[in-house]
Amino acid sequence: MAVVPDSPAAQRGLAVGDELLSVNGEQLRDVIRYQLQSDEPEVELEIRRGGIETTVTISKAAGASLGLELDSAVFDRVRTCDNHCPFCFIYQLPKGMRKSLYLKDDDYRLSFLYGNFTTLTRFTEADFERVVTEHLSPMYVSIHATDPLVRAELLRNRRGATSLRWLELLLDANIEIHGQIVVCPGINDGEVLDDTLRGILDRFPRLITLGVVPLGLSAHSNEPTMRPHTVVEANRVLDIVEQWQSIYRSVLGRHLVDASDEYYLMAARELPPLSHYGECLQHENGIGMIATLHQEVHAALRGETFDATAQKSGFFSWVDGAPADGYRAPRTKVALAQGSKVSKVETQQHRSVHIVTGEFGAQAIGPVLDALQAHTDTVISLLPVRNKFFGGTIGVTGLLTSIDVANAIAHIPDTDRIVLPDVMLSRGKFLDGGTVAALPKVVEVVATHGAALVEAITR
Repeated sequence: MAVVPDSPAAQRGLAVGDELLSVNGEQLRDVIRYQLQSDEPEVELEIRRGGIETTVTISKAAGASLGLELDSAVFDRVRTCDNHCPFCFIYQLPKGMRKSLYLKDDDYRLSFLYGNFTTLTRFTEADFERVVTEHLSPMYVSIHATDPLVRAELLRNRRGATSLRWLELLLDANIEIHGQIVVCPGINDGEVLDDTLRGILDRFPRLITLGVVPLGLSAHSNEPTMRPHTVVEANRVLDIVEQWQSIYRSVLGRHLVDASDEYYLMAARELPPLSHYGECLQHENGIGMIATLHQEVHAALRGETFDATAQKSGFFSWVDGAPADGYRAPRTKVALAQGSKVSKVETQQHRSVHIVTGEFGAQAIGPVLDALQAHTDTVISLLPVRNKFFGGTIGVTGLLTSIDVANAIAHIPDTDRIVLPDVMLSRGKFLDGGTVAALPKVVEVVATHGAALVEAITR
């Protein structure tokens, strides 16, 4: 664990590398229990240092931070997934990547902590009791289909036919749930999707949000039944979603379900306005992300501050001591510490600026490019990078790897600036383990936010 300087823990002599054994006599299972115990005004820590165990008592204000940062979120074993979904992206990863990327979890704690979607097929009575007792809310649940046979087929797990009963019980216990439907063409689209949205109105109308997203299909998939959507199929999905938005609005007073931005890009249809998405609670699932970016850019160009996603859902948006992983990793800060090639480049007049992005990202940024260009004499261009590492239909910026980025920027003159969104990075590394400092050109890493992009472009 790490220790914040001048914090209560540091003042009592705790140091980096100390091993935390228990808090207030409890051998902790996860960071959730750590938070609950460390909120107390007097906290007794049992630690191990150099093989020697000792006890340290810390007095502080109730709810105040101890000043510790833990190495992991789950101290016992992560509950792995026993589903075998044909669309699972873990099965579509190429060989040779970091071991941690191949871990397939279905742990309700990671759903609460990070916003990971769980199918509830490994959920138990004891889990339910803990979630309700400790009010572990919100949680994120993969539904995919409400027809038991279709859901069992999609999960390739017979428990998939019955595990949605837990979703009903959780909603009955006032646990906030965000749902997801991953649509696989020919399996749970069309009439099945229509039936699923009907079933959700009947059984799960208290869902906070419901996202409909397309399967991601890499070139490494070995599933013959998995294929990309056609334009006609993408339009059909949007038609069904919009039909049910109208029904939900009339029955529930809210439209509940949204399709991902990717569907609108595939179907070449106009995106809804940002006001349609409310608080953008499925922003990290690619829903309302483009509308948010456009609003952020235009607000920044007007000199205004705007952040539609300031209130992040999920425990790690506030928990003391939580290791920052996934979407909440300290991307830019860590990346800028990687090496000399990652630095602020002095702006030269008329230098061209290249914005590195994925193929879908280019479609998202394209509509605001003229507005950006109008605020600077520098020539701005998009550099859409084809994802050859994963291949298939993978076009989102966040799944680009260092090898594809390196190849794409190799030809850019040294006099030009290169802007790289930090969504490609986690703890300063790309998915393939490469670092920004190892790229063949000097790049500027910017936060994946419209205001950060404007600042980088116009300075």
